[in-house]
Amino acid sequence: MLAFGPWGGIAEMAPLTPGQRRMRARIETGIRFAAPGLNLLLAVGDRLSRLIEPEDHEYYPPREARLEPPPRRGGSERG
Repeated sequence: MLAFGPWGGIAEMAPLTPGQRRMRARIETGIRFAAPGLNLLLAVGDRLSRLIEPEDHEYYPPREARLEPPPRRGGSERG
């Protein structure tokens, strides 16, 4: 079995034992059953936060929006 090593390369892993495979399958099944409920919880929380405070006053965009395209470099200006 292959896995990513701590420094980004590929490293060999020991094969999973039958007990480890069963535990992995149980955990994956639990996550699969819990996912819709967790998605619903996130959606309700998002709606509730928008109802309580519709505008986030502390939000600022990650970049400054430009209204004009950047000036061309080199060459002559055409107008």
